[in-house]
Amino acid sequence: MFLATAQEINTDPWRFQLHIEVWLLVAFLIGAYVYMTRVLGPRVITDGEIVTKGQRRAFIIMIVLLWLSTDWPMHDIAEEYLYSMHMLQHMSLSYFVPPLALMATPDWFFRLLIGDGKVLRAARFLSKPVTAAVIYNAVVMGSHTPTLVNRSSDGGPLHYSIHVVLVFSSLLLWMPLCSPRKDWRISYGAQMVYVFAMSILPTIPAGWLTFAEGSVYDHYDHAVRVGGISVLSDQQAAGAIMKIGGSVFMWFVMIFLFFNRFTKGFHEAQTNSYAPKDDTLTFEQVTEQFEKTPPVEEPQR
Repeated sequence: MFLATAQEINTDPWRFQLHIEVWLLVAFLIGAYVYMTRVLGPRVITDGEIVTKGQRRAFIIMIVLLWLSTDWPMHDIAEEYLYSMHMLQHMSLSYFVPPLALMATPDWFFRLLIGDGKVLRAARFLSKPVTAAVIYNAVVMGSHTPTLVNRSSDGGPLHYSIHVVLVFSSLLLWMPLCSPRKDWRISYGAQMVYVFAMSILPTIPAGWLTFAEGSVYDHYDHAVRVGGISVLSDQQAAGAIMKIGGSVFMWFVMIFLFFNRFTKGFHEAQTNSYAPKDDTLTFEQVTEQFEKTPPVEEPQR
């Protein structure tokens, strides 16, 4: 993306910067989704719903979050001035956008996209809970090393590559929970354990950022301070976003899974159990019982 050079750091942080690549990406995704639902879907699905209303809503929310996370001003503040904004951007690209993208994808299109050959086998292996968790956390740990952050913040292919790898690893992370293929999802109990583990692991880099005594990233240590936020306060805010924000979100997901598992069908069962029963006998029922009962013999005199 069109990032500022070191000489431009001292200019207005809120200056508008056009990111034409973001608009092209958003336009491509919208066009591809419309093509999938209007052209490809009717050819593949002859009986049934091509895309549900929930999938459409998930796609719209995903596109809005993707655009806000990668365009001006959030992207420019994140990459040039505040690492806390950078952390918020990465949180959106790993915790919000990927699961919404998976929930917006219908099962038939996912099967068509990955086929039934090597891509299918690779996707199935990479989306296994242990494999996905290892890949995602390795990407998170690696992408927060000072050398990589300082180099990628200058823009170029490395910057693009990190965002692509982050989103890809996040898609794998969420696959056991909300894969378009339901048979790829793990059980509710395993999902809660999986989400709990994912809420604990970010404490390592978050603690490192929060308790660092000096500036960790030279790229963000410059004279221009957006909102008067110091370098150390910025780092501590980034650590808090990573630990508290990520963990709280994962705990909300775990609570949702818990209630979705143990209260499923509870309302219907209670409604049926307390529903008034009509015990009034009908004429047909009385007649039927009389026909089934043999006549009683009269006593002999």
